[in-house]
Amino acid sequence: MAPTAIPGAKKAKKSASDNINSRLALVIKSGKYSLGYKSTLKQMRAGRSKLVLISGNCPPLRRSELEYYAMLSKTPVHLYAGSNVTLGTAAGKLFRVGVMSIESAGDSDLLSVTSA
Repeated sequence: MAPTAIPGAKKAKKSASDNINSRLALVIKSGKYSLGYKSTLKQMRAGRSKLVLISGNCPPLRRSELEYYAMLSKTPVHLYAGSNVTLGTAAGKLFRVGVMSIESAGDSDLLSVTSA
């Protein structure tokens, strides 16, 4: 008899991802954000960034550089579970998004959820 998977184990990861995606969609509609590596660095250097989202398949050197800048600017970093294609889709765009910076969350509570 083959081992069976626990039905609730897969759903917990899926619902957490959906939770972030739905909150991210609300940020896109009502908040201020910037997409991309260069604009995220500019936001962090200016001290305007409240949260940085990094896709799961971001190159390690770029990721460590972003984390370093975030540490200097005291900005929280959330490592997005999906790839850059998934992050772009979650942001409502038809292109890939490797890095995303959130300046204001708008009506969403994404900042409180990701920092916890």
